[in-house]
Formats: sequence, C-alpha cells, structure tokens
Amino acid sequence: MKIYIIRHGETDWNTIKRLQGRSDIELNDQGRRLAEITADALKEVKFSRIYTSPLKRAKETALIIKQDREIPVIEEPRIIEMSFGIYEGLCSGKEHYTIPDPNFSFFFTKPEQYIPPKGAESIEELCERTTDFLQELVNCQDLQEDTVLISTHGAALMGLLSSVHNRGIAGFWGEGVHKNCAVTILESTKDGISILEEGKIFY
Repeated sequence: MKIYIIRHGETDWNTIKRLQGRSDIELNDQGRRLAEITADALKEVKFSRIYTSPLKRAKETALIIKQDREIPVIEEPRIIEMSFGIYEGLCSGKEHYTIPDPNFSFFFTKPEQYIPPKGAESIEELCERTTDFLQELVNCQDLQEDTVLISTHGAALMGLLSSVHNRGIAGFWGEGVHKNCAVTILESTKDGISILEEGKIFY
C-alpha cells in the first residue's frame, strides 16, 4: 500500500498564524490555487479512495486533488486537527501574539513540556488517535495493493507520522510543520511503514 498525505491548502488564518484547531475555516484563493497546482502534479496517481478530515479546508483540498476520479471520499474524524480549546482563534505569530499563557510557545519549541489550555487536546491524545487510524488503514486487507490519499492538517499530519518516525513527543515536529499542500508518501509492506518522501511541494 502507498499512502499520500497532504496538508490542506492555505487559509486566511494561516497567513496571520491564528490558531485554527477545530475552527472550520475555508481555503482562501491562494489555498485553492496551491491545491490545484498539487492536483495537477498528482493527476497520474491512481488513488482508490481519499480519507479527509471533516473540516472544510481539508475536504475542499481533498476534492480538488480528486479531480474527476470516480472514487470515494471518506470523512474520518481521527484525522481532524487537534483542538486548542479556549485559545482557538488567537494569534501565535510574534507580531500579533495574543495568547495569554507565555508557555504556550512550548507547543512549537518544547512539545514535551506543552500543557494544553482548557478544553484542548494533548499531543499524546492526538498521536494516539491518528496512529490508531493509520494502523487500521495499513492492516486493511482489501487495500494492500492500493494507493490512498489522506487530506489533513499540520499537527494531525505530524501525529500520523509520529509512530513512523518514533521520535517521541520531544521530536514531534521533526524538521518543522509541513507547508500548505505539502505531500508526504508512505509505503506499507509486511516489514512495516516507511517514508518515501516527506513534505514535498509542487509550487
């Protein structure tokens, strides 16, 4: 099985580093353009199905990549973005930082010390649910010879990769969050899951 994982296209909240989490923000025009360029680059890939986060920005990205393929698009709640609870909608960018907790930056710099705000999800919880989905997917006997696409989000994508990299929470971000519409390719065989390409952009 081959698994393509794409981070959704750009949104207006991405441009100002506003915490989106579960907030259902649509792609902006640039986000649609990036998805269309990526769709063209992937037009020869024979996807058998697409799994998408239920949020609009991931679903729209999935449908743009799908183009005219007659394949199912399946909403999967385990690949939704992590929740930031009461901090959703606040800005984490240096120029417009509005998060009241000065230690929230640990989410990006020292994830092993990150304490979720009220109503939020922990990194451990994120990794558990995304890994659960990935393991279920690679163990599906009907898909062993297939190629599938997963359309998801920045942190959820890193959660999916967490068990593959096996870096622990301290290494959660690896080389950093993937760019919008960046594509990662995994291959699952009887020997396990390997990364063929990570964070590739086509624009």
